[in-house]
Amino acid sequence: MVNKLFISDCEGPLSLNDNAFELSGHFIPQGEEFFTRVSQYDDFLVEEIKRKDYHAGDTLKLIAPFLKAYGATNQKIIDFSKENVSLLPGARSTLQLVKSMLPSYIVSTSYQQYINALCQVTDFSYENTYSTTLDLEKINIQNEIESLKQFKEDIVNGADFKAMDEIFFKKLTSMESGKLIDAVITVGGEGKKLAVQEILKKNHTLDFMYVGDSITDVEPLRFARENDSLAVAFNGNEYAIREANIAVISPHSIVTSLLVDLYYKFSAEYVFQFVDAYAANPQRALANFRVSIPLLEEFETVFKNKDLPRLELISGDNQQDLIKMSREYRKKVRGEAIGGLG
Repeated sequence: MVNKLFISDCEGPLSLNDNAFELSGHFIPQGEEFFTRVSQYDDFLVEEIKRKDYHAGDTLKLIAPFLKAYGATNQKIIDFSKENVSLLPGARSTLQLVKSMLPSYIVSTSYQQYINALCQVTDFSYENTYSTTLDLEKINIQNEIESLKQFKEDIVNGADFKAMDEIFFKKLTSMESGKLIDAVITVGGEGKKLAVQEILKKNHTLDFMYVGDSITDVEPLRFARENDSLAVAFNGNEYAIREANIAVISPHSIVTSLLVDLYYKFSAEYVFQFVDAYAANPQRALANFRVSIPLLEEFETVFKNKDLPRLELISGDNQQDLIKMSREYRKKVRGEAIGGLG
């Protein structure tokens, strides 16, 4: 019995979406700008202020009443999510491969409605996922719609940190909208780490591979690295690169498939050796390490006459270069707006 696990974030390593950003753009006027500013505020609370009981990904709590104020419902979010799942090339095949080898899980900050839609598209078991709970019908905010619309205008028009703090942690907390915010249970940052720990306990192992890409993956990536497991930043931003031990910069998930295949057949240490060899000479590493022939053929087909993906062990010597390269490539693959989010 192979006592190893595969655990991945969704948006970034598996899909190109930022579903909450897209929902904001769809339902809220100037919604993409609104979401971006709230996301930046979220990053500042987590990284600079380090506010107690606030976690990376709680943007999805903060925007909930605004989505509802502009007409979003549970069903409309389900419908929009189903129609707009955009997978990273190769992701469907990667998920099929990993679940044939190892107990596999998705741990995502995304709303549960989007993760459910993605599972339907990829035939991945929804029971093996953790995601943010959202129920817009739970709280009635009808009498607060005009106030919420004004708050949105204030945020889009340049409200500074102090003004946004006033909106989210003073004004909204005294409204029904504050109850809606509190009812959203996010899986991000520490929540993702707790989900990973629950999965490990359930499977009686500490040997796992975690793939993430953003600020919401800091804690689980750090936890994987500190427990001698594979902590993979897939087209990660600076937050993910700083906590991972492997960096993947690629337009296709075949690289994840290669790593899973070697991890399944051998060990984390063997994967580290492969990555180190690949960084020095990709073709030699692919030839000398025991990569499965079908995956090797698929890799060669995907990257025929194209630049090969980057795959490196992260160290103090290359961390800053990898942050720069990965951050820029992230924007190329997912678009400037989504790629620039924390």
